[in-house]
Amino acid sequence: MLARVVHAACRTVEADETCDTGHLAALPPEEAALAALLPERRAGEFAAARACARAALGGLGLPPVAILPGVRGAPGWPPGVVGSLTHCTGYRGATVARRRDLLAVGVDAEPAVRLRPGVLERVCSGDRELRSVRELLARAPQVPWDKVLFSAKESVYKAWFPLTLRRLGFRDAEVVLGQSWDGRADGGFRARLRVGPGDGNSPTDFDGRWALLGSLVATAVCVPAAPGP
Repeated sequence: MLARVVHAACRTVEADETCDTGHLAALPPEEAALAALLPERRAGEFAAARACARAALGGLGLPPVAILPGVRGAPGWPPGVVGSLTHCTGYRGATVARRRDLLAVGVDAEPAVRLRPGVLERVCSGDRELRSVRELLARAPQVPWDKVLFSAKESVYKAWFPLTLRRLGFRDAEVVLGQSWDGRADGGFRARLRVGPGDGNSPTDFDGRWALLGSLVATAVCVPAAPGP
């Protein structure tokens, strides 16, 4: 599923929740110690997402390593690697790429259902974004546009945080959602941050992709690496 929305340089591996128990039993010691502190469901998600990450690293020709939480719980990747983890009901996934190809990656998967009443207003950066989503819902109600927006902002944050080590709220990014012209339930989006660029070199505009695939919405932001001299 994530392969539909990520850059060609990415390697992606996915699993469902039926694999959680097996992945828990196979955790490396460092991860097992952390999983033991989590509730059972959360421990299964933790284990499966990291098993996906190790398999994705193998797709880059790299050995399996423990993926330990770092600052604010962000996954710690091997040197020269960027990546992102995601999990929701029934789904776990990981995407990795070499830093020489991508500066940052953020992916997110969510159940393809509408947000609870009142949540969209808290997610939107302002009236313009709120009107845009409501117009999309009226025009193409088969797509849960509010959930696409929510997921897109999650992916933006996952790409932004490793670059800046700064938090980003839902209202700190204004997202414009687009839809493909061939009738498929997918498209692109552009996010503009309403905060300063951290160290002065980090991007404040992000381009991403979204797709509605069965019962899930997937989004991704892949930040290209700066071209070499």
